[in-house]
Amino acid sequence: MRRIRLIGAILAAVALTATACGSDDDGTVSGGQPGSTAPQKPTFAAGTTMATLQGKGKIVIGVKFDQPGLGQKNPTNNKVEGFDVEIAKQIALGIFGGSISDIESKIEFKESITANREVFLENATVDMVVATYTINDARKQRIDFAGPYYVAGQDIMVKTNDTSIKGVADLNGKKTCSVRNSTPAANVKRLAPQADLTEFDQYSDCVQALRDGRVGSVTTDNSILLGFVNTSPTEFKIVGNKFTDEPYGIGVKRGDDAFRTFINDRLDAIYTNGEWTKLFVATLGKLGIPTPTPPPVNRYTSAGVATPTTVAGAAPATTVAGAGTTTTAAATSSTVTTVAASTTSTSRP
Repeated sequence: MRRIRLIGAILAAVALTATACGSDDDGTVSGGQPGSTAPQKPTFAAGTTMATLQGKGKIVIGVKFDQPGLGQKNPTNNKVEGFDVEIAKQIALGIFGGSISDIESKIEFKESITANREVFLENATVDMVVATYTINDARKQRIDFAGPYYVAGQDIMVKTNDTSIKGVADLNGKKTCSVRNSTPAANVKRLAPQADLTEFDQYSDCVQALRDGRVGSVTTDNSILLGFVNTSPTEFKIVGNKFTDEPYGIGVKRGDDAFRTFINDRLDAIYTNGEWTKLFVATLGKLGIPTPTPPPVNRYTSAGVATPTTVAGAAPATTVAGAGTTTTAAATSSTVTTVAASTTSTSRP
C-alpha cells in the first residue's frame, strides 16, 4: 500500500511540474505557437514606449489601405493585408508576446496616406507608421525611422498598348500622376521637369485617372505599381526601367530612441530567423517580385550619420544607398496640377 501511495505522489508531482513548465502567468505557452517568434511576454523598462503600449494592451499602426501586396483593405473581411501589415504584426508581437494568430486583437490599423504620416506621428494619432515610407533626410527633420525593411525603386505604369514611355525622361511633355508630398512626385519634378504632373492623395486615384485617360502614366515605387498591375494585368504594364532606390522605413516619433532601437532589433531578429523571407514570399512574392536579401538596418545617429548593422547573409550597406541622403528636389518648371484639399503636411521628401 505504501508503494502505491508513493507512486501516486510521484505521478502527481510530475504532472504539476509539466503544467508549470507549459504556461506562463499571462497564459502564453512557453515556446509559442507555430509561426510565433516572440513566445513569451517580454519585459521593458518603465516609461518606455514599449512598456506603455504593453500596459495599454494596444498599439495603433498607420498603414496604407489601397496598395495591393503592401497594405490593402480586403472588402470581403475588412482586414488590411500585405507585406507592410505583416511587418507591423511582427513588431507588435515583439511588444506583446503570444502568437501571431492572436496579435491582431492588440493592433488598431489606421489608414495613413502619404500626406498625413508625419502629422499622425507628431500628434500621436498613431504609435508607428509602416506604409511604404521612404527614409530620407527631409522626413528625419520631423520624425525618426527604424529600418529599412525593404528597398523598392521608382518606375512607371502605363496602359498595356502604350509604347511611348520607356523611362523617366519620356514623361517630359506628358501627363503623369503621383501622390502629393511623396518622394516619387519630387523625383518627377527633379528628373522630368517638363512633365505635366497631377498629384492626388492616394495612388488608387492615380490609377483611376490612368484608366479613364486623364493621365498617360502613374509613377511611384515598383512594388506599389506591381500590385496594381497584378489586379488589372490586361489594362496596365510597368515600363521596367527603375530610376531610384527607395528604402522603406518604420516611422516613429522623433527622439524616441529606445523605441527605434527596439524596432531595429526586432527587424534583425526576423531577418535572422527567416520570418522576413516567409512574409515576403507570401505577399510581394505573389506579385512576381523575386525574394531579395533583407537590407541591413540603418542605425543612424541623431546627426543623420549611418551606422548600419549587417545581419549574417544580409545585403551589403550599399544596398540602401540614399537611406541617409537628402532627396529634396529643387524648384523646377514642372506643371503641377494639385487635386483635392491641401493638408497640414509641408514636407516634400
